[in-house]
Amino acid sequence: MSDTAPAAPAKLQLLELLAAIGTAQWRDFASAASRHGLTSTQAKVLAQLDGPMPMRALAVLLVCDASNVTGIVDRLEARDLVRREPDPADRRVKNVVATDAGREVIRRVREEMQATHGALDTLDEAESATLYALLERLRPTMEKDARRP
Repeated sequence: MSDTAPAAPAKLQLLELLAAIGTAQWRDFASAASRHGLTSTQAKVLAQLDGPMPMRALAVLLVCDASNVTGIVDRLEARDLVRREPDPADRRVKNVVATDAGREVIRRVREEMQATHGALDTLDEAESATLYALLERLRPTMEKDARRP
């Protein structure tokens, strides 16, 4: 038995692992979304709507043109999963808001992500807490960098 700690992985190894996990999680999310008649992008919009969000902010989040967001929101609105509301501070701005049905469908999508749930179930309580703390530490920097043009 060695008293030495395992060697730290190279940054490239960490990047490859994050990419592989992110890809697998996204595939699981897209599969669950499709079972509810949603594209992965439509489900991503629903997942981001904790409160009213301007259409332009959705375009930034999705890394697409605002005209693409209009079509995505149109299709979600046709299913009564979201609604558009004027922004109280600037009535020219349209906010997208999830309806109760939209919040319910994204809750079910997340609940049905079997591969992701199965992977997380392999962690014990301490490992889950450690993983959560590490991801929370990375999140602000990753999200800030993702918003840069």
